Amino acid sequence: MKLLIINGPNLNLLGLREPGIYGFKSYASLCHMIREHAKQIDVEVEIYQSNHEGDLVDRIQAAYGRIDGIVLNPAAYTHTSVALLDALKAVEIPTVEVHISDLSKREDFRQISYVRAACVKTISGYGLQGYLEAMDVLKELLTCK
Repeated sequence: MKLLIINGPNLNLLGLREPGIYGFKSYASLCHMIREHAKQIDVEVEIYQSNHEGDLVDRIQAAYGRIDGIVLNPAAYTHTSVALLDALKAVEIPTVEVHISDLSKREDFRQISYVRAACVKTISGYGLQGYLEAMDVLKELLTCK
């Protein structure tokens, strides 16, 4: 089983960017956590980050036929990107939407998620642990198929 972890804009700045909201751990720490958890649950994992919407769309499209599940933190594109939604709908790969912060407690504009319509679950507000939970959700879902 192979999972693709996709991170959107500014997540490469974890640890620097608003640590009161996103915490003090770096993006490298997040990637390490994901790789270690992947070993524990016996899945292969690819991790990708881009600040560019089109790159994220390209990566979703490239997953077709070779990736079993996607963990997606679209970051700011959550609230703006129909293109990401359309890419997810096109490839029909089970996807879990993840957010480090609790979007329900943030600004009004963050209450809208375009990608959610193509996701099997949304995990929001559990910090970096949310990624691991998302991987577990996909492993269980895909094992039951």
